[in-house]
Amino acid sequence: MSNYLVPKLAVVGVGLIGGSLALALKEAGAVGEVIGIGRGLANLEKALELGVVDRYTQDLAEGVADADLVFLATPVLTLAQVAAAAAPHMKPGAVLTDGGSVKASVAEAIEPLMPEGVHFVPGHPIAGTENSGAEAAFATLYHGRRCIITPTEKTDAAALDLVTRVWKTAGSEVVLMDVIKHDRVLAAISHLPHMVAYSLVNAVGSYDRYEENILEYSAGGFRDFTRIASSDPTMWRDIALTNREALLEMMDRCEAFFAELKEDVRQGEGDKLYEFFLRSKELRDGIL
Repeated sequence: MSNYLVPKLAVVGVGLIGGSLALALKEAGAVGEVIGIGRGLANLEKALELGVVDRYTQDLAEGVADADLVFLATPVLTLAQVAAAAAPHMKPGAVLTDGGSVKASVAEAIEPLMPEGVHFVPGHPIAGTENSGAEAAFATLYHGRRCIITPTEKTDAAALDLVTRVWKTAGSEVVLMDVIKHDRVLAAISHLPHMVAYSLVNAVGSYDRYEENILEYSAGGFRDFTRIASSDPTMWRDIALTNREALLEMMDRCEAFFAELKEDVRQGEGDKLYEFFLRSKELRDGIL
């Protein structure tokens, strides 16, 4: 009998998220073997070279067949498709989980696909950088970060316990949350900021009053604020489409506050501007 928490882990999508989980579990001595699965051969070869995985395959069925835990770290819109292809080849008792940033639609699509004895636990580690690929992975990505797990009425208790222990071993603080609450919370704290950053870069980048590209003058503030606009466009397209209702609600709220600010600037309302900025500063300082 193996002493490993996860004797065999299959990671589908060996990039920042999937690769970092593999490295974290390796560093903790909690995983016996890591199988990397993906379409990009060069990335899989790099993952093997860097020790992120122990072996790799481009054949999904082959990769998941012997795995005790399968972690899907692919774009949100592909998760159900990948799960449908993987689930029939998973052994009884195996657990499937994911790292997608949207949970309600993912759980609804994947849960009916599970064969008898194979269990799905939806999850979302709240961590990341703007970098991607196996080279971006590092073992401490999840240290001190939260991982939200969103069990449903159909979630198996033993499978939930395993996934919870996996994320705690990776260094995360695990929070259990309803799928709908998750999607609304993430629309506010993650999805909206990315939409704002992408919009700001487009607004400034398209400014044509002068011949040169004024983005070349950007300094620390602009670069820090817009760092997340360097994130994977495919991932954020998928998130915008799958969490549309919650995201639109937050975009409407942001527009309302921006309109208030714009009108105070237009009218030269110094006192109102000060109060607006002070209120924002106090809220921001409160999370530090």
